[in-house]
Amino acid sequence: MANVLIRDLPDEVHTALQRQARQSGRSLQQYLAAELRRLAERPSINDLFDRIERHEGGQVGLGRAVEDLVDERSRT
Repeated sequence: MANVLIRDLPDEVHTALQRQARQSGRSLQQYLAAELRRLAERPSINDLFDRIERHEGGQVGLGRAVEDLVDERSRT
């Protein structure tokens, strides 16, 4: 297995991660390994857009959906 070293992590971030690990009943190493695994398995936004563009049979295209979303957000 590979190792990862993170330098210059702010103390408040380290403290928060330790607290979250403790609350989940895991060591910091176990907690971070699980979180990194979850992050690596999650598709990127570009992957999601690629999937959407390849999807067929929808009522509107991606471009139109984005335009509609921008219009809707500008009203609020």
